[in-house]
Amino acid sequence: MLEPLARPLHLVLVSPQIPPNTGNVARLCAVTGCRLILVEPLGFSIDDRQLKRAGLDYWDKVFLRLYPTYAAYVADYPEARRWLFSARAETSLYEARFEEGDHLVFGSEVSGLAPEVMEGGTGTAVTIPMMEDRRSLNLSTSVGIGTYEALRQVRFTGAGRQVPPAS
Repeated sequence: MLEPLARPLHLVLVSPQIPPNTGNVARLCAVTGCRLILVEPLGFSIDDRQLKRAGLDYWDKVFLRLYPTYAAYVADYPEARRWLFSARAETSLYEARFEEGDHLVFGSEVSGLAPEVMEGGTGTAVTIPMMEDRRSLNLSTSVGIGTYEALRQVRFTGAGRQVPPAS
């Protein structure tokens, strides 16, 4: 079983557009203990039926914060270590060294993270390696890959054996 981190990871979705993707990320948060942050504008209502259905019965186990802008989110977490996921980044997420409490930031399904986020100095850009001439991965798939790589680095070694928290 996965033990919760003392300082959970934060999964940040900036302007997500597709309700089932956000619902799948909410379910991921529920089963991993990560915190979910949504940055507006959203392409759907928080009450969207598809969003709720994708998260199934896990919504009561999800810590959710909603921010009107990326700047408002950054202002609330000024000292956060942020990893900005982008298909256009040059550094692989496997080169990143994740720590408890890190924020994994993902852009919208349509346009990714805006240039002002990527170039604004609020985090380190990383990418998920893909074959050449492929545009991108599904948002919830990308979040799952990034989350479990961060958790692996923070908590696991070998064949799934959990490492005790540092004292």
